[in-house]
Amino acid sequence: MTNILREIGMIARALDSISNIEFKEHNLTKGQYLYVMRICENPGIIQEQLINMIKVDRSTATRAIQKLEMNGFIEKQIDPKNKKNKRLFPTPKGESIYPFIKSENTHSSQIALQDFSEDEKEMAFNLLQRIRNNVEKDWEFVKKGNKRNY
Repeated sequence: MTNILREIGMIARALDSISNIEFKEHNLTKGQYLYVMRICENPGIIQEQLINMIKVDRSTATRAIQKLEMNGFIEKQIDPKNKKNKRLFPTPKGESIYPFIKSENTHSSQIALQDFSEDEKEMAFNLLQRIRNNVEKDWEFVKKGNKRNY
C-alpha cells in the first residue's frame, strides 16, 4: 500500500509552513489564518461549529480564538437566544486581512494543481473528500473518548 496519508501530511505541513511565514507580518501565527478565514466566511459561527469545521480540539481552538480576539481580528458576542454560546465575528481588522488570506489560498491551490487537467482536479477533489469522510468517522469516535482497535 502506498503512503497516501504521509503525502497528504507533507503537503499540509508544507502549505501550513508557507502560510505561517507569509502571515507572520500580519501578526497571524500557527494556523490562526485558518480561523480568521472560516469566521469571515461564517460570521456568527459558534466555537463548537468552528472546531468541527477545521478539525481541532477544544483547547487548541480556545487558545487561537483568545489570541485572535486579543489581537483585534475577531470579536465574541453573546448569543441572545442562548447565553452559553458566544458567536464569533470578524472585526474590521479581520475583514481587511481576509482578501490576502483568500488570495494566498488561491495561489497555493494553483501551484499545487498546476499541470492538472480539470478532470484530474475534480477526481483528486472527490477522492480527498472520500478520504476526509472516512477519517471524520474516526475523529468523531476518538473525540468522544473512545479508543480505536488497531
